Amino acid sequence: METRIALIGIIVEDMEAVERLNGLLHDYGQYIIGRMGIPYREKNINIISVVVNAEADIISTLAGKLGMIKGVNVKTIYSKK
Repeated sequence: METRIALIGIIVEDMEAVERLNGLLHDYGQYIIGRMGIPYREKNINIISVVVNAEADIISTLAGKLGMIKGVNVKTIYSKK
């Protein structure tokens, strides 16, 4: 199958979710090109950008699993290529 590049934007509002979130990202590590995390201490949230290269169903599965974590909001943007 064809792979796609996607950006998964994650906002973590519940710090108790971080361990589970990191576990999922570790499980899908073979697809991750890069990751950047920004702690926004004034608002007590973390903003994470994850760039992946994988088949569309793998990307949507990862995004769906991340989005099911309490206190985590997720949006995904796909490249056209």
